[in-house]
Amino acid sequence: MVDLFEEVEEQLRSDRYKQLAFKSLPWVLGLLLAAAIAALAVWGWREYHARETAKASEEYAQALTEFEAGQVDKADRLWGEVAKLSPKSYRSLALQQQGAIRLSQGKVAEAVKLFDQAADAAPNPVIGDVARLKSAFALLDSAPYKDMEARLTPLTQDGRPYRVEAREALAFAKLMAGDLAGARSDFAVLRLMTEASSGMKARAEAAQSLIDSGSAKVVPAAVKAAMALPPPVQLPPGAQIPGLAAPVAPQQPGSASQ
Repeated sequence: MVDLFEEVEEQLRSDRYKQLAFKSLPWVLGLLLAAAIAALAVWGWREYHARETAKASEEYAQALTEFEAGQVDKADRLWGEVAKLSPKSYRSLALQQQGAIRLSQGKVAEAVKLFDQAADAAPNPVIGDVARLKSAFALLDSAPYKDMEARLTPLTQDGRPYRVEAREALAFAKLMAGDLAGARSDFAVLRLMTEASSGMKARAEAAQSLIDSGSAKVVPAAVKAAMALPPPVQLPPGAQIPGLAAPVAPQQPGSASQ
């Protein structure tokens, strides 16, 4: 009799396990399906990112080749295409290259906008802070000191990759603003910093000498006056200037007017 009860109880337990298994099966299959979909999504994203990175790298290198060959417009277009791709590092670098082209063309506002976009797109401070420094340097001769301070002070904090360069830029911004005492103090600190390069220390020493001699007072006015002058006119070869009997001969590179 005891064996019969045990057999019946075992059969009941087996039936309950089967019912539980049937109820749980859809959930287990759902979890397995979700895991498979997630794995495929990760794999797909990695493949897409790898393709985009390879494409950005190829186009960025092609733009560099065109730029070195003197094809500035073509290089600018290629960097513009790279800036539309997803890899953040190449996007930031391409925007910085475009900003440098605008700066060489005297388009400071456009250059600053591109540098700021590059800083926002950068994946890390190593790339981003370079763009922020370039933006600040582009504005050094024209922006009010408060704007320069707002841009540069965060870059001077401990742990930032280019804090020494930012301190130097801030010192020159003070010099441009006429804050000679503040600039001299900053240059003195730069000369004592072990992280500062020999070139930075030499510039800091020269700036201190200008301040101590009183010559630094004319630096801001001289720079602003130079910035206000119109760009030199580039005449085509053989152009005729009124008042001259002969057309202007093209000047060979490296030659100097007597």
